Amino acid sequence: MTNKILALKYRPQEFKDLIGQEVMTQTITNAIKLGKTPNAYLLTGIRGVGKTTTARLIAKALNCTKNFSVGEKCNSSENCHCKEIVDSNHMDVLEMDAASKTGIDDVRELIENSKYSPTSAKFKIFIIDEVHMLSKQAFNGLLKTLEEPPPSLKFILATTEVRKIPVTILSRCQRFDLKRVSVDQLCKHLKMISIKEKGKISEDAIQLIARTSEGSVRDSISLLDRALISQVINGEKQIEEPDVRQMLGLADKGKTILLLKEVLSGNEKDALKYLHELINDGLDAKNFLNDILEVLYLFSKRLSLGPIEKDSSISEADIQMIDQYSKNIEMQDIGLFWQLTIKTIDDLRIIGNENLALEMYIMQLVHLKNIGSIKENISSGDGNNEFTKDNLVGKKIDEKPLETNISNQIKNQLKSTNQIKTNPAKILSKDNQSAKIKISSFQDLINQANKEKEIELKYDLERNVKLVSFNKGKIDISFNEQLNKNFIKNLTEKLLLWTGERWIISLSKNVKAKSVYEISQEDKSNKIEEFKKSKIAQDIQKAFPDAKLVDFKEEE
Repeated sequence: MTNKILALKYRPQEFKDLIGQEVMTQTITNAIKLGKTPNAYLLTGIRGVGKTTTARLIAKALNCTKNFSVGEKCNSSENCHCKEIVDSNHMDVLEMDAASKTGIDDVRELIENSKYSPTSAKFKIFIIDEVHMLSKQAFNGLLKTLEEPPPSLKFILATTEVRKIPVTILSRCQRFDLKRVSVDQLCKHLKMISIKEKGKISEDAIQLIARTSEGSVRDSISLLDRALISQVINGEKQIEEPDVRQMLGLADKGKTILLLKEVLSGNEKDALKYLHELINDGLDAKNFLNDILEVLYLFSKRLSLGPIEKDSSISEADIQMIDQYSKNIEMQDIGLFWQLTIKTIDDLRIIGNENLALEMYIMQLVHLKNIGSIKENISSGDGNNEFTKDNLVGKKIDEKPLETNISNQIKNQLKSTNQIKTNPAKILSKDNQSAKIKISSFQDLINQANKEKEIELKYDLERNVKLVSFNKGKIDISFNEQLNKNFIKNLTEKLLLWTGERWIISLSKNVKAKSVYEISQEDKSNKIEEFKKSKIAQDIQKAFPDAKLVDFKEEE
């Protein structure tokens, strides 16, 4: 065992040695004690959390000659099967790699072997690793045997991609999901191993290894093995966090935060300088971009939830820097940075020079932060009547301030509005230029839309638009959610075509305004209520008690 790699040397030999899987182990051991074991187990989870190890432990528990229910331990004696199971040479415990044996012929051979009773153990156990790699025919061949196996046969299936397994297989197995192991549990486990191996490694370095392994026990132990080997080569010195970062190609989080600080300040030169320092330290591009995502998450957490509490994933110095630099960033910027970072991660697959990709990424971040409020032009003509988004939705015509928050409806209407660059002379023909139409009221506008058979425009004007004010050349409106997304563009084009003049359509936050249809319906309701009080209505109600007045028309 002294020459084995640490991941094999410290492989759990009992259920209690499995870290982070306490609920699962308790369920399995209780079932074994009660003698209510399923025909087939299905173990799922990410790489390195103990699926194959758990399968072997189940095989040991089922076949151990000692009384497992009272907690007796075997001594690896000649009569015990545990040692042979650990060494993978037991006759009745067969391990099959489904990645290399995917066909129906391999499964047919396994089914033929299942007909024979175990040679020496209590149960014959088939452990099928990476079972999702089996073909469709192979899965179908397993169905009957999984559902009704011989009394002495057990299946243990293990996979990292449970979604690829047919539902017919899943329904015949008892499923156990192995969780990712927490950073704290990994740190305790790695510290215990380093003490046994007499390795000198700091707690910060162990925490970094635990975070990098992403909940995988095997990955964390393998990284610790690499670090301890480098310690032996480098003269028994203690391994610190910078040593692990250099070994793994990880960027210093403090430098990453400082780099983002220069990006937020618009200092492109200094930002690239920090990037070059990280590249010279052996930076891995994908790890660096994932670190950026983590820092952006911390910025958003600081902005949304207030001060960040100290935990094992971030130091106090980094928390102070985030508190200080978060004043220069907004949630809108964080969202843009996040999307650009994810896109750059995808771009790394097709870009040959990763360093150039990272430099372009940093330059894009700097310029992305410097983008101010973009002008949204919604007036017709050649651009003389431009309005900024703040002027449109932040102020009225008389410069009185409105609510500072922009509603989603107005943002969507602005987003879909395009500036009309066309020259009026090109829109109006010579015949139409002499026959201009005078529109002096909102009702005139509705009548003109009806006359020109612009049914969609007329419908929006009557039902979805709420008039706030109407002046010659300028209309102030609010609207509801059903308004056509191209309404402003269409209206300005038609007004230019009908009147030969440019009109400004401004958007208001007036919630008290009502549409023409709503006003007509209210007027109609009021007239009906007033008519019900008349003598004629009362006489009709007496003559016809079940009658209900729903509408009336006045004679012209």
